[in-house]
Amino acid sequence: MSAWTAADVPDQSGRTILVTGASSGLGLRTAEALAARGAAVLLGCRSMPRGERARAQVAEVATGPAPALVRLDLTDLGSVRTSAVTLTSSLRHLDVLVNNAGIMAPPLARTAEGFESQFATNHLGHFALTGLLLPALLRAPAPRVVTVSSVMHRMGRARWDDPNFEESRYRPWAAYGSSKLANLQFTFELARRAAATKLVAVAAHPGLAATNLVPARTEAATGTTAPAGEGRREASRPSLSTRVTHLFAQSDAQGALPQLYAATMPDVGPGDFWGPDGPFGARGGPTRTGAARAACDEAAARRLWELSEELTGVTYAGLTAPPARPAPGASRTRPRPSPT
Repeated sequence: MSAWTAADVPDQSGRTILVTGASSGLGLRTAEALAARGAAVLLGCRSMPRGERARAQVAEVATGPAPALVRLDLTDLGSVRTSAVTLTSSLRHLDVLVNNAGIMAPPLARTAEGFESQFATNHLGHFALTGLLLPALLRAPAPRVVTVSSVMHRMGRARWDDPNFEESRYRPWAAYGSSKLANLQFTFELARRAAATKLVAVAAHPGLAATNLVPARTEAATGTTAPAGEGRREASRPSLSTRVTHLFAQSDAQGALPQLYAATMPDVGPGDFWGPDGPFGARGGPTRTGAARAACDEAAARRLWELSEELTGVTYAGLTAPPARPAPGASRTRPRPSPT
């Protein structure tokens, strides 16, 4: 297995990095590691009290500028727009955006705009945020967008005719898989559309990591939550499956390594997908990994992109849609990783 650790993150002095869902779990560990290497870290958090605690924790290890807290509610497109406009106008440039926040398999909930909560938090909010921050990113000398997916993308379906489960039965895990599939389709499509620019779009996944994403189905692992769940833990004891998961899972610090690698290392290329190098991608050091064939379906990715523009009202000025190519089964070259 790879011996690469957070200590191997290159010097980040002079770089500004926004990490969404930075109040706990993978996002907090990512923010800590980047701040320790000199980056000016912006912690995007929905809960200000939790975010302030995380900011203080990151400040203790920072070797460069003091970390700053950004109020960011990915389930509220108004909040996303407000935060992005403020950042775009105040930052000289944004070097890296780490789209890390997420929720996993909560009961059916809808945002104020009517979107299913996992689709809204895991994909739509990040789609809007990335597009709105694009001017700040393109002002950076070597900008990157790192979007965190999951091995569970393999159980997802590109059901972009009914992404909010208005006509079909809601299944929490299926919805989660679809949202993680959306993360990859978005990344690969962004990489194609940004090919003529200096922007590098990549994806990562943590494998099986022991964060609070696993125990609380109504609470986010990385700082954002289903509408009813933020800041609360379920009163009952963890289930047997949760205890078993934590027994075999790697730490959140270890799980954050693939996204740290994707955000900082010089050998990362557009359309890469990074994850643990151990069996089944569950644990280990960061390595390039493969994506399910559905994640590489360019027609489905284009459909998702167009739907996301329609639902969020956000377009990516300056990026050009690539020519249509055959849907599944065609041979694939970068910027898309090969399916496994």
